Amino acid sequence: MSIIPQRIVERLKDLRATLDEPRVRQRLTGGTGEPSRPALRSPRRVNAASIETLWRKIRALTPAGDEQQRLLADPDTLASAECYGANIENMIGTVKVPVGVVGPLRINGLNAEGDFVIPLATSEAALVASYARGADIASRAGGIAAVLLTEGVLRSPGFKFANVMEAGLFLEWVIDASAELKAAAEATTRHGKLSAIEPMMDNEVVFLLCRYTTGDASGQNMVTIATEALCRHIETHCPIRPRHWFIEANYSGDKKSTYLALTSGRGRKVTASVILPRALVEKHLHVSVERFLDYSRMASLGAMLSGQIGAQGHFANGLAAFYIATGQDAACVSESAIGFTRVEDRDGDLFISVTLPNILVGSVGGGTGLPSQAAALHLLGLQGPGKAAALAEVVASLCLCGEISIIGALAAGEFAQAHRKLARER
Repeated sequence: MSIIPQRIVERLKDLRATLDEPRVRQRLTGGTGEPSRPALRSPRRVNAASIETLWRKIRALTPAGDEQQRLLADPDTLASAECYGANIENMIGTVKVPVGVVGPLRINGLNAEGDFVIPLATSEAALVASYARGADIASRAGGIAAVLLTEGVLRSPGFKFANVMEAGLFLEWVIDASAELKAAAEATTRHGKLSAIEPMMDNEVVFLLCRYTTGDASGQNMVTIATEALCRHIETHCPIRPRHWFIEANYSGDKKSTYLALTSGRGRKVTASVILPRALVEKHLHVSVERFLDYSRMASLGAMLSGQIGAQGHFANGLAAFYIATGQDAACVSESAIGFTRVEDRDGDLFISVTLPNILVGSVGGGTGLPSQAAALHLLGLQGPGKAAALAEVVASLCLCGEISIIGALAAGEFAQAHRKLARER
């Protein structure tokens, strides 16, 4: 009996039966002999003419034709094309994603207070219905308490020195020059503030974890530009010369799931909670409080055994749909989806809370000013300056709604039934 897993043996058999070895070898080594084609490029200024120019090139390279151009480069997109120029390169049109709404969701937050109608952009059936169910139950219970705890967007330049002694002397200089470094970084922005420089030393390599507040913007570009100015100041003024340095040395957790992001946060940290009366749980989730808790305990064990960073059901579903709808950086879901869901019995009722340490959202900047995304934020009443803290509390509350619904469905044995009804048989 082979000690190689059977699935690998069977896969190799399938490949051997269906592929011609010489042809595959030639293809994988790039031996087609055909010259590469010129890259698709358009001017920096986006307009209807630049979009048409790209489509002419595309039609010469691909099977795409007039129908594909009509759907992606529709008249409304062409009429407003110039407003997308700061957000994309090589623009050929827009993609329409269905947008649904959840709510009204009652939130009793430090910054978000009232009843909110929340837009979600997704093509996943059952997602909006699930979050809407959680929102309805939470609102019936009096609403969700939400609190923005901390904020701080990170960038982590790295410096390499000749030896550990030089690295130590560099750190000593950074401590003495911290006020100068703060001034250099903040000179690049009206809204960003450098709140901390947290050193991490690994022998001759030093990371400077730079933590910023970013006003009402998500702030990814803001902190990058500010950190470059800080590093240039070091390069010019520090007597201990690094052999080389990089503006982001992969320590900050940018668009990655990391334990650093879990423990120290890389955005806005928000906690949200609600107490669901037993009668509401039984009537609307079709399950007892005890069975809800049974599922939660088993799911927490599963999270621990699988090595999940945090322990939660499906933060990413609501986050991705919300980020796309409101013009946030959708790739930041990778770190924003880290966090914890906690469930407890409170005198026979059900306490459920979520804590998300890395909510990266803004009410200004990035994609928030694009036509559809601005409309979605306006629907929330959270477009423009002064609204980012409230927006983060709405996001955490939304994730709590999703946890209520998915845990309820799994505990009640209705999870597959709901997807069959909403995703397959509709």
